[in-house]
Amino acid sequence: MNAIEFILAGMLAAATPFLLAALGELVVERAGVLNLGVEGLMAFGAALAFIIVYHGGGHFAGFVIAGLGSAALSLVFALIALGFRANQVATGLAIGILGQGLSALFGKSYESLTVKGLPKLSLPFLSDIPIVGGIFVQDVVVWLSLAATIGIWAFFAFSKVGLVVRAVGENPKAAHAIGYHVIAVRVIAVAFGGAMAGFAGAYASVVYTPLWADGMIAGRGWIAIALVVFGTWLTGRIFLGACLFGAVSLMGLAAQATGLNVPSQLLASLPYLVTIIVLGIISADRRLLKLNGVASLGEPFER
Repeated sequence: MNAIEFILAGMLAAATPFLLAALGELVVERAGVLNLGVEGLMAFGAALAFIIVYHGGGHFAGFVIAGLGSAALSLVFALIALGFRANQVATGLAIGILGQGLSALFGKSYESLTVKGLPKLSLPFLSDIPIVGGIFVQDVVVWLSLAATIGIWAFFAFSKVGLVVRAVGENPKAAHAIGYHVIAVRVIAVAFGGAMAGFAGAYASVVYTPLWADGMIAGRGWIAIALVVFGTWLTGRIFLGACLFGAVSLMGLAAQATGLNVPSQLLASLPYLVTIIVLGIISADRRLLKLNGVASLGEPFER
C-alpha cells in the first residue's frame, strides 16, 4: 500500500470523530446556541465508552453510555447558558474544562490499557477497485456516520421540525410569537449536540485508537467547531471538510512511512495549521458567512 492508498483507506475513519462532533455542533448552532465545550464533551464520552468496553459491556453499550453521559453534561451547559442566560462562550469553555477534568479523573486507572476494536465491513465489488477500494472497507460506525450526515441534511432541508430549529436560530422572537418554545428547542438541540460529541469521543477511544491515554482527543473538538464555520453551516461542506482534516491527519504517518525527513512535531501540527489557514480564508469572505450564518447565534433569548 503506497501513501495515497493509505490516506484514502484511512481518511473516512480519521474523519469520523470530526464529523460526528461537527454534525452535533451544527444542530446546536442552527438553533442559535454556541457551545464551545465540544472538546470536553468528547473527552468525557471517550472515557465513559472505554470504561464500559474494557469491563466487557460491549461497543454498543459503550457508545450509548458515552452519548448519554455527554448529553447530560451538555444539559449543565444548557441550564447555565439558557436557563440563567449566562455568557455562552464562557459557559462552554467552563463545561469543556469540566469534561476534560472528569475524563482525566475517570480514566486515570486505565492509562495505556487497550480494548478490541470493531471489524471492518467492505462493500462488494467497490472494495476491489484499485487505489480507491480501501475507501469502501470501513467499520460500522463510519457507515452510520455517513447515514447521519444524510439524515441531518434531510432534516434541515425537508422536515418541519428542522425548519423550526432554523427559525429559532434565525429569529427566536418571531418563532416564540407564533407559538414555538424557543428554550425547549434549544435545550433539545444542545442535548443532541452533546450526545453526538459523546459518540465522537467513544469512536476515538474504542474504535479508531482502541486504547486509553489522557488527552487523546487532542484538539479534535476544537477542529469540529471550526468545521462548522469551514462548512458555512451546510452539512455537505462539513462532510467534505471532515474528510479533508481526516486526510491531513494521516499525512504525517504517510510521510514518516515514506522516509521523509520532516520533524514529527511539524507533521503532528498539520491539522491545526490547516484549520488556521482555512478559517482565515473562509472568514475573509464576509458575503458567504452572512449568507449561510445563523443570525442569532450566541445571543440569549428573552421574552
